[in-house]
Amino acid sequence: MKKVKFLSWLLCMSFMSVSFIACDKDSDNGGGDDGGDDSGNAILFADGTQIGNGDKEFDIIGKHTLKKGTYVMKGWCYVTEGSELTIEPGTVIKGDKGTKAALIVEPGGKVIAKGTETAPIVFTSNQPVGSRKPGDWGGLIICGKAPNNNTKMTIEGGPRTEHGGNDANDNSGIYSYIRVEFAGFPFETDQEINGVTFASVGKSTQVDHIQVSYSNDDSFEWFGGAVNGKYLVAYHGWDDEFDTDNGFSGNLQFLLGVRHPKIADTSLSNGFESDNNKDGTAAIPMTGCVFSNVTFVGPVGQADDFSNTTDYITAGEMNPKNGSKLGTFQAAMHIRRNSRLNCFNSVAVGYPVGLLLDNQKGTTQTAAENGDLKLNNLYFAGMTILGSDVNKAWKDAYSTDGVTMDETKKSFSHTFFLAQPGNKYYENISDLMLNQPNSLKATPNYGPKVGSPLRDKSTQTLFSDAKLQDAFFQKVDYIGAFKSDAEQDNWLKNWTNFDPQNTAY
Repeated sequence: MKKVKFLSWLLCMSFMSVSFIACDKDSDNGGGDDGGDDSGNAILFADGTQIGNGDKEFDIIGKHTLKKGTYVMKGWCYVTEGSELTIEPGTVIKGDKGTKAALIVEPGGKVIAKGTETAPIVFTSNQPVGSRKPGDWGGLIICGKAPNNNTKMTIEGGPRTEHGGNDANDNSGIYSYIRVEFAGFPFETDQEINGVTFASVGKSTQVDHIQVSYSNDDSFEWFGGAVNGKYLVAYHGWDDEFDTDNGFSGNLQFLLGVRHPKIADTSLSNGFESDNNKDGTAAIPMTGCVFSNVTFVGPVGQADDFSNTTDYITAGEMNPKNGSKLGTFQAAMHIRRNSRLNCFNSVAVGYPVGLLLDNQKGTTQTAAENGDLKLNNLYFAGMTILGSDVNKAWKDAYSTDGVTMDETKKSFSHTFFLAQPGNKYYENISDLMLNQPNSLKATPNYGPKVGSPLRDKSTQTLFSDAKLQDAFFQKVDYIGAFKSDAEQDNWLKNWTNFDPQNTAY
């Protein structure tokens, strides 16, 4: 037995500079807790509080439990196929800026990150209080074996991992009561990692109660897959709140997206941005995700002097000056490139454009006319213009090709929105009586007050559509993510954090 242990130690030392391999728990890893189990595999370095060794190919192999504590993650840490990493509630993992740290769950690997309301799991920046910026570290990337419409895909942003397969029920673990803060390091020009990336993730994966704050790219992005999710918060991200691509077909309910009025991306920041694929083809599976009970709080109205210009949108103290380019805001919902995204029972306020159904690539408008793309029971308020048909135009003018405009007619997007069952538009954000539609105030509450038109609706009416009959959807009697502004209806309590810049972890 002693001989076997020595051989394990020797192999470990021989390969440590390249990547992690399974090492016996009696081998020297600096004397700290090895984060392992009875398999004897170690994932921690130095004094037992460092995950990874700073390389881009650090492989976590076997089953491990990361005990509650505070850790620094260095480099790209891969949870490999057949491996499982359990992270205990209350754990804080700080991403190292110098090594562009990221946690990447490969197809067939699992992370069991099951926090609680009072003890969430936090992935955040390792920079000091007051010095944290978007893009301080990589992000959380979850890859699976569910279908996408591009067969095998390599994950965006630089990691090695391919994702995709034929198992819509694939299981990549549990992700519950988690915060992801200051992620999105730009590995190359215009190649930032998102706060949380779901790549061909299957529906047996549990996803709920995740807040992404100050991401340097999209807060959440789905590339294919069929995973469902509830209670997701996108807060003050750089690019889009919820980006869906490559045949994503999951169901999502109770989502909050909140903009900072001075942070927007050069590609134009939206609440939804949705494609079937980058070329707008009819490749299958089609992007046909279903959203219900979303609240979008846009930049308009959050500052008295708001201006949708690059002179105004500077990111202020949050500007990382890391090559990421600032831009301007566009639409609460930008649906394009043959996407069949569906959204029900949702509210959006304060964007330059409410709805943009973009036909520049593909036939998104035809899908809307045919009922393949449904937008019902949506309440919009305080948009600069209700609809537009042309990307980067900010004009409520008619177009069927996403390029040429007939300014004598209202946009297709405008007229389509008003024609759909249950949709309403209000000129003033205040008409919806949200408790606090301003993200620059502490401890925000985005629930509707007594008397709001978002409350006390007919559940039968709101959830009558065939796309909402999946047992996943909770049939509620309100529009948006919150029943009311009462404390008992505020599902943000305890586990979220709206001032991560000044939190001492």
